Amino acid sequence: MAHVAEWKYGEVKKLTDLFTSKKVVGIIEIGGIPAPQMQQMRSNLHGTTNIRSAKNSLLFRALDEAEKRAKGISGLKELITGQTAVIATDMNPFKLFSQIKTTRTMAPARGGETAAYDIMVRAGNTPFKPGPVVGELQKVGIPAAIQEGKVVIKNDKVIVPKGEKIPKDVAQMLTRLEIYPVEIGMTLHAVFEDGSIFKPDVLDIDVDEFIGRMKQASSNAFNLAIESGWINGLTIKPLLMKAHHNAFTLALEQGIINKETIKHLISKAHSNMFALKNITS
Repeated sequence: MAHVAEWKYGEVKKLTDLFTSKKVVGIIEIGGIPAPQMQQMRSNLHGTTNIRSAKNSLLFRALDEAEKRAKGISGLKELITGQTAVIATDMNPFKLFSQIKTTRTMAPARGGETAAYDIMVRAGNTPFKPGPVVGELQKVGIPAAIQEGKVVIKNDKVIVPKGEKIPKDVAQMLTRLEIYPVEIGMTLHAVFEDGSIFKPDVLDIDVDEFIGRMKQASSNAFNLAIESGWINGLTIKPLLMKAHHNAFTLALEQGIINKETIKHLISKAHSNMFALKNITS
């Protein structure tokens, strides 16, 4: 039997405890994130989440152990690809997904990355002084020229179309232009909560839009309840006010005299009298 290092048993135990210590546990991919940015991302999430990276083989073992305590959590094994880590928290999955998205930042291209969108250079001044740099810009396809003693980009141009690889020389020039086209950050593959696994297609929602739709639905339901006379704690006061208004209006139309209508009926009769006088005079 192959010898298994003691530290691996300890690591599996720590991972298992992490998988079962919080209400929400997720699998995040952290590959390609430079150490300084990773440290900043951890700092941004500090106090609300626990993050622990490990070899995928150890994560698989830990999930098998965690399954004994949390039924269904081993389903996260299917989402472990690349360089991954565990993230555990007590916040709800939607908030966690939103917070992880905010940690993503733009970084310089090194060359060889696939453009996630059309990478464009904009017309205008550059930070360069006139010289050989104009030829270097033109060599990578950037329409550069010298105008009024300044190096300028003459017009907007897509330098790398979406889906194409970023050439190394283009990447270097983009960095010199302070254009950082590569988004880096943690990618949340899935979270486990109370027996269920949620993936990004469920978690990635526009919170402001969602809240707006909820408010509109609440308003529509309230108006329907008022129109249909549905009595509950929220509608009873508006319904009583509506009934009082309708009763008062009907009393005035029918000339029913009471302490609330008498003043209005006398005023109405007085106005009618003058109107009749003007007609007959």
